[in-house]
Amino acid sequence: MTQQYQHMPSREQLVQAILDRLEADADRAQAAFQASAGEVGVRYVAIDDLLPQEWARQVSEAFPAPQSMRLMDSFRERKYTTKDFDRFSPLMADITFAVQDPRVVAVVERITGIQDQQPDAQLYAGGLSAMVQGHFLGPHIDNSHEASRQRYRTLNLLYYVSPDWSHEKGGNLELWDRRVRTRTTIVSRFNRLALMETTPTSWHSVSPVVANEVRRCVSNYYFSPTSPTGTPYFNVTSFSAWPHQPFKRLLASLDGHLRQGLRKLVPQGLGRKDVYEGTRK
Repeated sequence: MTQQYQHMPSREQLVQAILDRLEADADRAQAAFQASAGEVGVRYVAIDDLLPQEWARQVSEAFPAPQSMRLMDSFRERKYTTKDFDRFSPLMADITFAVQDPRVVAVVERITGIQDQQPDAQLYAGGLSAMVQGHFLGPHIDNSHEASRQRYRTLNLLYYVSPDWSHEKGGNLELWDRRVRTRTTIVSRFNRLALMETTPTSWHSVSPVVANEVRRCVSNYYFSPTSPTGTPYFNVTSFSAWPHQPFKRLLASLDGHLRQGLRKLVPQGLGRKDVYEGTRK
């Protein structure tokens, strides 16, 4: 940590700060979330200044170094991830699980209108991620369920903690229409919480990082036993590519069909289960 603070917030203080910010912005955020559906068909809203600035900077400075995390590297994505909180500052677990507090979930439900949402204590898809220059996350739709396949993924909650981050640095959240032709960009601005619904057509990506800096994100996902579309469905994480990459789109489509077919044969999947096995306390 590059700077020492006299006071590190507790998890309860983080929860209260998040609640205060969400409550103060609830009416605007609710209207913006509903209105956004007309852009590319994916509802979203960004809530800035989620935490007091000093606390947000503490989260940023306590963030693990990229080299201490697991590198995900394929034609689909390139980024560092971890949920091994026992190795890092307790602030990392506290900010992650503060977003899972039932009081926070209740306010988020009011903002989004998506009911019966449940956070994921095992962080099946959540945790910490870091991207450096050249890293990216290609256009994709998230897998529809958590590990047990009993609950549908309903919402992505992405908290960005890289100071002075701006559009031209890359590493920004991109939301796409169903054909992955038209996009809306949400800058990964410092101390911003982005809420994005998850459906079978919620295509999104992270643009390549071009700055020689670290793009840091705390990720959470909410799930529900109720299908977001009103009808049952299942899909694995399925990738496409940016519009200027037609060959890569074909490769990603073939890859997606192969992995979807494999999951029908082996419902539990073949890869290792990357979940958080510690305690949220």
